[in-house]
Parts: sequence; C-alpha cells; structure tokens
Amino acid sequence: MIKSMTGYGRARQELHRRDITVEVRSVNNRYLDCGVKMPRMYTFAEDAVKQCVQRAVSRGKVDVFITVDASAADVAKVTVNRELAAQYAAALGELAEICGSAAYVAAPEQLARFPDVLSVTKADEDLETVSADLCAVLEETLGTYNAMRAVEGEKLAEDIGNRLDNIERYTAQVEARSPETVAEYRRKLTARMQEVLQSAVVDEQRILTEAAVYADKVAVDEETVRLRSHVGQLRAMLRSDEPIGRKMDFLIQEVNREANTIGSKCNDVDIARVVVDLKAEVEKMREQVQNVE
Repeated sequence: MIKSMTGYGRARQELHRRDITVEVRSVNNRYLDCGVKMPRMYTFAEDAVKQCVQRAVSRGKVDVFITVDASAADVAKVTVNRELAAQYAAALGELAEICGSAAYVAAPEQLARFPDVLSVTKADEDLETVSADLCAVLEETLGTYNAMRAVEGEKLAEDIGNRLDNIERYTAQVEARSPETVAEYRRKLTARMQEVLQSAVVDEQRILTEAAVYADKVAVDEETVRLRSHVGQLRAMLRSDEPIGRKMDFLIQEVNREANTIGSKCNDVDIARVVVDLKAEVEKMREQVQNVE
C-alpha cells in the first residue's frame, strides 16, 4: 500500500542510563532531504541517524529531533596531579625549616585544598554504544512514523481510486458519443448539399467520402485506449508497496495529455463538457499524488 510523505512519530527510551527522546516529522518534497537536530556532543552519530532514515524513507523533507538526558550516566573520575602535590609538600617543608620548626610532613587533606591537585573529569563515553542507542530509539520512532504514513496513504489511495473510477466513466461517455458525432455530421452535410443543389438527389459517394475524412479527423479511439491503459497502470501502482509517487505523477501528466488531445479533436459540445469534467478529476488527482511517497 502506498504511503504519504506527511507523517509524525515519537519514541522515548532509557538506555545505558541515558533518557533518549526522538521525534520525526516530514512534509512533501521532490527528493529525500533529511535534517538532524541533536546536542552538539552527539553529532558524531549524525551519519548513522541519517542512514537509518534513508532505509525507511525514500522521499520527503524529514526532520529528526533528538534530545538526550545523560545526567544519570555521567561517571566522575578523580585524578591526582602527583607532581604538583609533591611540589606543594616540598614547599611546605621548606617553610617549616625557615620558621625553625621540626621536620614537617604535609597531611593529604591539606594538600587536597591546594588548586589543581585534584581534578574531576567525566569518564570517556563509548561512542559506538551511544550511536547504537540513538539509532535504536530512532528505529522505534520510524515505526510509528511509517504507521501514520500508511494510514494516510490508505486515504490517498481511496481518493485516487475514486478519481480513476470517474475518469473511466468519462472515457466511456466519450467513446459512446464519438460515433454519434460522425452520424450527425453526415446528416448535416447531406442537408447542406441538398439545400445548395436544390435537389433531393445528392452524390452519396461524396457524402461517404466527406464523412470518412471527418471520422478520421475526430477519431479518439487511440486516445481512449491509452487513457484506459494509464488508468490500469495507476490502479496497479496503488497496490504496490514500493515508492511510486514520481511514476504516478508522470502517468497523470500522460492522462492529462490524452484528455487535451480528445478536447482538441472533438468539435462537439457534449464531448467538450465531458473533457472539462475529466480534466478536473485529473487535476484533483495530481494534487493528491503530490503527497505520495
């Protein structure tokens, strides 16, 4: 079933003591355009995030928002600057000698009060683990996101299917009306020749020749056959699980071209009305297909 390019998904998990929230939303776009917004300290995982999106989405303007609360995962690491501490201890001993005191031994707690003797740093993070955690939450988000797109796709497919029904009905009306226009032309031609010649006897062969030329000029059999073929292909695409938005857009252009050809060929008011209705359906269908992935 086709999917819409418009969707939204959100997921939240706590992995390795990190609270990770991922949101994905998208709108129509001709190609895949993925943007990622995340804390600067996790930008190393941006390529992995984009690859996850590319596996799930083929077209659309996709925005990914990632927030991470890693306060519970922060592991403090205390280090001792041994060289600096030794210098402070030596300086204190020297001061004791100057003051005439006995041999002096500095206490550890006393040295710890001096600047830069002790330093507290965060433990290094495992980048691969963090990247895998972010992608795991993203995969869950993409699941809900694609489910929403599939629901919207069903509605699009239903509406496009109804438009195709209408196009087939209008095509049938053109096929039914087209032969009548030739018969009417033949009757009008006969009446005009009788009026001009002032006689009830006219050249039947000339009438047949003129009618044949006119019939060939206004024949739309090829156009209606192609119209039905395009409609059949569009119906098959609606049942496809592959991204087919671009192909559908191309075929709809072909349907519109056939409708224009029918309108230019048929010099008939009734067929002109049908063509107007047909083109209106094509335009509505084109608007819907712009949202198909």
